[in-house]
Amino acid sequence: MITPIETVVYTGKTRTIGGRHGQSRSSDDRLVIDLSPLGSKGPGTNPEQLFGAGWSACFLSAIGKAAQTSQVSLPADAAVDAEIDLGRSGEAFFLAARLKVSLPGVDRAVGQSLIETAHQICPYSKASRGNIDVEITLA
Repeated sequence: MITPIETVVYTGKTRTIGGRHGQSRSSDDRLVIDLSPLGSKGPGTNPEQLFGAGWSACFLSAIGKAAQTSQVSLPADAAVDAEIDLGRSGEAFFLAARLKVSLPGVDRAVGQSLIETAHQICPYSKASRGNIDVEITLA
């Protein structure tokens, strides 16, 4: 079941030309990114890296929200490493993701609880839930 948005908080607008060989630009020109095909030595990045960057940033913020609610202090060097796989099954393409969370100095059980809560809060986690294989681990 899709939950409808009651209030739009922000709309990110981008335009891409040239696909994996092109460029993406935000409507406010704050983001201008060259795109390169997978495995190339080209100057740009690819959609999988961009997705990983967006999801890991959002997920770390969701951990922060969960920590605040639980009155837990996060370390300044808290981090989320994202790995986004582009794969095939037959003729179809699919994504899979692994998020590895680093919370130095946070009790392991508390850290695991924060991750589980963040996975319920993060919009990227919600969007991917049930659609791609996702593995989230605490380092």
